[in-house]
Amino acid sequence: MGRAGAAGDNAAIESFFGLLQNNVRNRRSRATRQQLRIAIVTWIERTYHRRQRSLSRLTPVEFEIIMHPPSSQAA
Repeated sequence: MGRAGAAGDNAAIESFFGLLQNNVRNRRSRATRQQLRIAIVTWIERTYHRRQRSLSRLTPVEFEIIMHPPSSQAA
């Protein structure tokens, strides 16, 4: 990753925009850009908060530290 043309570079963001398009944009048409903007923000907020509840309101970094604590013994 990191080089131009590397396959994994855009995978996460492309996945996000694919989900956004399928769940918000393609569901129904909006009359104005403002309505579309509100629908996008609402979808992001609901998705983010659902994931946060499943993580017990921890940040992803805090969750990873709890699940995989660093070794207390240096090698």
